[in-house]
Amino acid sequence: MLNCLKCLSKIDGKKTGIFAAGVLFGTAGIKILSSKEAKKVYTNCTAAALRAKECIMNTAATIQENAEDIYAEAQQMNEEREAEEAEEVVSTSDEEDSGTEDKEPEDGEAESEKE
Repeated sequence: MLNCLKCLSKIDGKKTGIFAAGVLFGTAGIKILSSKEAKKVYTNCTAAALRAKECIMNTAATIQENAEDIYAEAQQMNEEREAEEAEEVVSTSDEEDSGTEDKEPEDGEAESEKE
């Protein structure tokens, strides 16, 4: 019996009280969280989260559509620009070719250009 009393005297009352309070609050917390009122709150919060998700998904879809439109317009602009540049290069090379064919340097002119 003395051994038992010695064991009980080694137990810290403060730590035991904290443990007992934790068990009590845990048990009460479970009761509160499983109540009908709490379930209504959880349901309302979940419904609000689902509405927010749908709103965000609609906004994301709109942004994606706008981005696709911008990308398609940018591609079209680049294609038109490339076509215009290719057209300018062709017309410039045609003008240069026609200018050199008409005039051939004479011997005297070629020597004066070298000097």
